Amino acid sequence: MYQWIYKQGVKRRNPVLPEAEQFLQQSDRWSRAQLEAYQLDKLQELVQWAYKKSPYYKQLLDEVGIEPTDIQSLEDLKEIPPINKKTLLEESERIHVTSGVGPLIFSETSGSTGTPLTFHRNLEWDARHRAAIHRGYDWYGIKPWHRNGYFWGYNLDSKKNWKLKWMDKLVNRFRIFSYETAEINAFIKKLKRADYLEGYSSMIYHVAKKIEKENLPIKANLKMIKGTSEKIFDAYQPMVEKVFGSKIISEYGATETGIIAFECPDGNMHMTMENVIVEVIDGEIFVTNLFSKSFPIIRYALGDYVELDTETKCACGREHTIVKSVMGRVGKAVFGEKETYPSLIFYYIFKNMVIDGGEAVGYQVLQHEKGHLEFRVESYLSDDMRGRLKAEIVTYFSTDMTYEIQEGATFYRGGGKLKDFVSFVQEV
Repeated sequence: MYQWIYKQGVKRRNPVLPEAEQFLQQSDRWSRAQLEAYQLDKLQELVQWAYKKSPYYKQLLDEVGIEPTDIQSLEDLKEIPPINKKTLLEESERIHVTSGVGPLIFSETSGSTGTPLTFHRNLEWDARHRAAIHRGYDWYGIKPWHRNGYFWGYNLDSKKNWKLKWMDKLVNRFRIFSYETAEINAFIKKLKRADYLEGYSSMIYHVAKKIEKENLPIKANLKMIKGTSEKIFDAYQPMVEKVFGSKIISEYGATETGIIAFECPDGNMHMTMENVIVEVIDGEIFVTNLFSKSFPIIRYALGDYVELDTETKCACGREHTIVKSVMGRVGKAVFGEKETYPSLIFYYIFKNMVIDGGEAVGYQVLQHEKGHLEFRVESYLSDDMRGRLKAEIVTYFSTDMTYEIQEGATFYRGGGKLKDFVSFVQEV
């Protein structure tokens, strides 16, 4: 029944999706040379389209003296100036393409890093985004209509809640939205028939921790647990695997870029090279979505620090570039008494702590005033780990920063996604 409902929904919402899924299945085992040749072909098509159809891109390319025909290699993409979230917000009307794109699908970012962005996706863009997710599911033997648990909250609006619950039933989904024991027990009962779980990694971890602490009986045979939208701390994995029988795998992307990478069963996040081109400049990721014809996304600074690996040969045999790690947000600066530091520094502090046998920990750092940091750690640290943390803080900040360490702490959310660094300091 659910397969039939799903296929009817696809016909109504986006009939282009099956073709996109079929293509990504065919290209899944392409060589690197085939993938890059395809990228170049689609890049040339996108740039020519944007120049003809988008007032913003025509002016941008004219200003820097670039003709669409100048794009003869993937390296030539670097000649086009990058854009950021501010550009998309301020130039939204001029970036949008209003003719020749066919039916459109409304999209909106969460706004967790600032003002929400609203735009429209053309059908092929939307289809490629969803097909990338479904291909990743297929690596684990999952189909979109399979029974699944969702770690995501409800809207406080009762009318929207009712609609959400109805949609959950249609897509064979059940969700958990609190850490109450009764709610968790109800969720556990539904797990018996579930094929996979997905949602906020912090919610998955905290539910697993509560199940373990209260010794709640659980029976599950899950094929996949997928974390989305926020950082997956290494410290989460042992508890989640112990309780649910599988670790949390990563899906990396954003509303405005589409799916960038998906983790395979061999543990590597493979880039969706058929849909996006990724550049890393000084550690920061820039994304071009090759099918974003209704709202061209070309060299977009997504706001993350990432590390790529083009050399490793994954055991799965795929030759797509590997996203080795997503190291954190390119966000507000960290202010010492005298110096200013990038927030990426916390990634290295906690990474260095686990070198040579240290234990992974979940963490968050808050700054309420210049020259002082509040380190929140979910677990209680051993003397050795506490000493390592203090030593790393001193190594990176010397005497320029005072700090406090809270152990067994809860994380600050501020009504949105979990961030590893939150600053309340106003930048001048």
